[in-house]
Amino acid sequence: MKFQKSSPLRGEISIPGDKSISHRSVMFGAIAKGTTEITGFLQGADCLSTISCFQAMGVCISNDSGKITVMGRGLRGLKKPDSVLDCGNSGTTTRLISGILSAQSFHTVLTGDASIQKRPMKRIIEPLSLMGAKISSINGTGCAPLSIEGCHLKGIHYSSPVASAQVKSAILLAGLYAEGETKVTEPALSRNHTELMLSGFGADVKTENTTAIIKPAKELYGQKIQVPGDISSAAFFLAAGLLIPGSQILIKNVGINPTRDGILKVFLKMGGNIQLLDKRIVSGEPVADILVTASSLHGTEISGPVIPTLIDELPVAAMAACFADGVTVIKDAAELKVKESNRIEAMVENLKAMGADAEETEDGMIIKGGRPLHGAVIDSRLDHRIAMTFAVAGLMADGETEILGADCVNISYPEFYSDLNKLHS
Repeated sequence: MKFQKSSPLRGEISIPGDKSISHRSVMFGAIAKGTTEITGFLQGADCLSTISCFQAMGVCISNDSGKITVMGRGLRGLKKPDSVLDCGNSGTTTRLISGILSAQSFHTVLTGDASIQKRPMKRIIEPLSLMGAKISSINGTGCAPLSIEGCHLKGIHYSSPVASAQVKSAILLAGLYAEGETKVTEPALSRNHTELMLSGFGADVKTENTTAIIKPAKELYGQKIQVPGDISSAAFFLAAGLLIPGSQILIKNVGINPTRDGILKVFLKMGGNIQLLDKRIVSGEPVADILVTASSLHGTEISGPVIPTLIDELPVAAMAACFADGVTVIKDAAELKVKESNRIEAMVENLKAMGADAEETEDGMIIKGGRPLHGAVIDSRLDHRIAMTFAVAGLMADGETEILGADCVNISYPEFYSDLNKLHS
């Protein structure tokens, strides 16, 4: 894909459903009793991997024009798959499904693409093993493929070294089947979609400060779920609306869960003109329409407890910092190194290629804003967030920006480029 400097972006846009919530709605529906109906589901490659894994375990799932119907088999109704379960590029699928599979009555092997086979799985292997799970990295690398032999689990109180919703969720899902109470304490609160949705399905789950607590369940019950728009996808339009002079964009129906809204806080702190309209609760999740207007931004520090609430949005925040006055420092974000790519390295390398003053640090980046950017050839590293970030950067750079591997956006936002194009006035 190639991009040139853009005229103002104006108009209204609806973004795809939240990726985290889409994954969970299928998983929880599959192990619930009765039917779960899901609207607004994200038809991205990652979420489709979750559907195919549960279909392989005997769950009847129909996908008709964006409406998903899951015929749940109950907590103990999954069947042994005929072959290895392929999680594709999806870390969420791999980690969350491991918690469920650890308690089943059969053996499973989980694998994924080349990226998944490099992503750290020790962070779930260790706590699940403490619960009694027989889970191991087949190649001894601490990564997929994973061998999981379902067995009897016991509840634990686990202090997680990282604030990770995927780690927390894997443990809580295993806790549904475990003997006794299961607790997960995090260093900071990660996104809480699992706790909110499991509660809706009938699980006994609660939160005390940064500790999530779940009791074993006899059964979960099918629900109707409306998936809100994904704030991680909205972030690219927030940045474009703030940075391209004369722009104003209304982004409809966006999830604004306080464990996910860090990008709003950061852009507001940088001087962004962002308004939340028609705030409401949909399927237990806070939702709003977001009006963003072009603004002059200034540098800031992004660190501490806000980091888990915008971990996936840090690439686009770093790009925006290039167009802000002053210095932006991103700290406490070493987690970026173990995403679909090493996002710290990928951002700094590509920003420098466009002429930005960007420096890589051990746990983040230092960006000195105010230098004009020029077009460059961008290596997306087949990372959807990197590709979308530099598509927006290309709209503000002089000359032509070319993104290699641009179709990796299909992982989370298949219509991204066409949606961006619709806003050109």
